[in-house]
Amino acid sequence: MELNLSGRHAVVCGASQGIGRATAIELAGLGADVTVLARSVDVLEELAQSLPRNHPAQRHDWRGVDMHDTHALHAVAHDIVATHPVHILINNTGGPPGGPAHTAEAAAFENTFRQHLLAGQVLMQAMLPGMREARFGRLVNVISTSVKEPIPGLGVSNTVRAAVAAWAKTLSGELAADGITVNNVLPGYTRTARLAGLLSAQSKKSGRSEEELAAEMAAAVPARRFGEPGEVAAVIAFLCTPAAAYVNGVSIAVDGGRTKALS
Repeated sequence: MELNLSGRHAVVCGASQGIGRATAIELAGLGADVTVLARSVDVLEELAQSLPRNHPAQRHDWRGVDMHDTHALHAVAHDIVATHPVHILINNTGGPPGGPAHTAEAAAFENTFRQHLLAGQVLMQAMLPGMREARFGRLVNVISTSVKEPIPGLGVSNTVRAAVAAWAKTLSGELAADGITVNNVLPGYTRTARLAGLLSAQSKKSGRSEEELAAEMAAAVPARRFGEPGEVAAVIAFLCTPAAAYVNGVSIAVDGGRTKALS
C-alpha cells in the first residue's frame, strides 16, 4: 500500500490550529512539502518551521490570507503555484456562528458561501494545472456531518456546507480521468476551538454549564467521547496518498458513529 507523498506539494487551509494543523503535520510526516494557509501569520511561520522533514529535499512554507477575501486569495494561490506546483489541496476553514436558518441575514449566507465554496473554487482553479500535469491530484474538503444530517441551530452552516458537498461531487466526476480525486471528510464532535465556541455559546444561551453540555453531547456518540484532531487528520492524509486513488466522490464521516444516515 503506497502511502509515501515525497515529491508532492500540499496546501492546507486553516492550518493554524485544530484539524488543519494536525493535517499539515500528518502530510509532512508522509513526506509531502506542505504550505500552510490561515490568517494567523506568526502561528503559521512557527508551524512551517516545525513540521516534520523526512528527506533533505522536503521543504515547507506558509502564507497568511483571509479566506473571505477572494481577490487576495486568488493572488496568494497563483503566487504559490508559480514557485511550486500543488498536487494536494485541503479545503478547511472555520464555520459561521450558530443560529436558525429562518432568522439569518442574507449577508450571513453570502459571507459563508464566499469563505467556503468560492474560496475552494479559487484555490482549485489555480492548482488544477499542476495536478493535471502530474496526473496526480487530491482535493479533500473538511466539511461537517451536517451534509448527511442537518444539525439543529446551525442553519447557515448546514446550507453552505451542503453546497460544498455538491460542488465536490460534481468535480469528482469531471476530474477523475486526470488522476484527480475529490472527497469530503465530515468531522463529528471534535475537540477543537470551534467546538469550544459552540459549547460556550450554548452555555450562555441555556444557562447550563459547558461541562454539562459537553457530557450530554459526548453521550450521544456511540464512542462516548469527542474525537481528536489527529484522528480526523489521519483519514484526510490517507485520502491524499496513492493508496486511495480509487476513492473518489465520497463523504466520509469521522464521528465515532454518531451519524445515523446510511449514506
